[in-house]
Amino acid sequence: MAKNPFEFIQEVRQEVSKVTWPTWGEVWITTVMVLIMVTLAAIFFFFADMFLSWIVSMILELGR
Repeated sequence: MAKNPFEFIQEVRQEVSKVTWPTWGEVWITTVMVLIMVTLAAIFFFFADMFLSWIVSMILELGR
């Protein structure tokens, strides 16, 4: 069922007014937390990759 565009806009405004928007402080804290977790994950995977690379090279050395 097609709606009148003005009714649609009014309903959208009503729904948007119900949203609880985060404060700037919450946005900054969340952003910093995400950056810290990404950094920790990158460090973990770097060392995991180095360790697995070392294991594979040791296994391949046994074949010589």
